[in-house]
Amino acid sequence: MSKHATISATEAADRLAIRELVEAYAHCADRRDAKGQMALFTLDTHFVVYMNSKDPTPSQELHSREALAPVFRDLNKYDATMHFVGQSTILTLTGNRATGETYTLAHHLKSDGRKRSLMIAALRYSDQFVKMDGAWLFSERLLYVDWIEERTL
Repeated sequence: MSKHATISATEAADRLAIRELVEAYAHCADRRDAKGQMALFTLDTHFVVYMNSKDPTPSQELHSREALAPVFRDLNKYDATMHFVGQSTILTLTGNRATGETYTLAHHLKSDGRKRSLMIAALRYSDQFVKMDGAWLFSERLLYVDWIEERTL
């Protein structure tokens, strides 16, 4: 079992706020709240998708909060989604900057008439966070797809 150092109330509050930011991202995605999801990012955010986590070439790279709109709207093609946020580790936290990694299982339900299918994606996010005006935001989010499973329901 690991030992934990005593941390300040400010650091504890920052760690909690960062975890809530990560959870808000999943919550907004599942509620189709693209504007709310976009608001979790800095204006000049860097968002990169690696559909194959083993390939160093990104599948998609965006450089602003506004550029995220079509990505988040794309979730509307699913009847429902459910993002289970697993471990979320803060790797560094210094002042108003932090880095972290989060694991997520993203479930995507789709219907085509009477045919239903479920796509489950195992995701990892490598994040950089910044605290601006008292609120933590994503300044960079790298999304790695480790594997995808598709099922007919």
